[in-house]
Amino acid sequence: MIDPRDMAHCEEAIRHGSLSFHAASRLLPAKVRDPALALYAFCRLADDAVDLQPEKARAVLSLRDRLDLAYQGRPLDAPADRAFAAMVEDFEMPRALPEALLEGLAWDAMGRRYATQSELYDYCARVAAAVGAMMCVLMRVRCPDALARACDLGVAMQLTNIARDVGEDAMEGRLYLPTDWLAEAALTPAAFLDNPRPTKAIRQMVRRLLVQADRLYARSEAGVAGLPRAARPGIFAARFIYAGIGAQVQKAGYDSLTTRAHTSKPQKLAWLGLSMLRAGATMAMPKSALLYAQPLDEVRFLVDAAARRPAVATSRSDAFIGALAQLEQHSRSQRLALITGTEGAS
Repeated sequence: MIDPRDMAHCEEAIRHGSLSFHAASRLLPAKVRDPALALYAFCRLADDAVDLQPEKARAVLSLRDRLDLAYQGRPLDAPADRAFAAMVEDFEMPRALPEALLEGLAWDAMGRRYATQSELYDYCARVAAAVGAMMCVLMRVRCPDALARACDLGVAMQLTNIARDVGEDAMEGRLYLPTDWLAEAALTPAAFLDNPRPTKAIRQMVRRLLVQADRLYARSEAGVAGLPRAARPGIFAARFIYAGIGAQVQKAGYDSLTTRAHTSKPQKLAWLGLSMLRAGATMAMPKSALLYAQPLDEVRFLVDAAARRPAVATSRSDAFIGALAQLEQHSRSQRLALITGTEGAS
């Protein structure tokens, strides 16, 4: 069980760090909401540790050590770590799922870019769909079909985030638009980052992201009926709130460089109400054929891990270790370049 004091700390962290998730979580039953807040607090801690630290590689490697300690049952003496470790034990959380998240953060720390839409989905799978799969585990749901739809929702939410943050990311030298899309528009990543403007071509790319997100939001709804009844409103709320962010980007003409889309408190309240209605409607509706759609190729490993398919554990551990080895090499190269540059300057 999670210590109530640690739980209070996690809730406060989410209240300030992720308004959209905090709003959606209010509709989850306590037995799901509390471990979900513990999960999100740890994920938020992980994300901030990489985003806000100049030594990004070191931050990810430190998170790997914290994950090791949590799975050994002796977490770091910090509220988010203690709550996360308790959640792992209570729900037998497959380690491949949080490892996938850290792998995505390692890619961020290396400044990795994505040539194709499929490669971008690989990234979304790790930093967002993995969280969707973990949410299913918290609801005691291990059905592969429901897991696949939860991963659809995670990818859709991350595509929405990317579409909203194109300008903000560019200011930090980050680029998530597929580089093949830039090439089609006769742009190089360097040219775009040197002068990020909401040209027609860039706005069309933002639109492409949101079209794919909307397709996956629609697919994700089919899986909600496979979740516990009391949890359905909260999941619908996440779906509608994040899709609402995409709608605000659309309203701005897909210009997410000169403005950043925001949703208001009245809008969130309206979506919470809609979520209650839609959750109630699932009781009378027949199962959608979309429930049985094959998972995206890029998230299949998450579905297999959460469904306790044992062959996944070894292969994912190897992939995770490989990503960390690449990160360590990248970190050493950066330090060497800094030392060499300093010596050359002197």
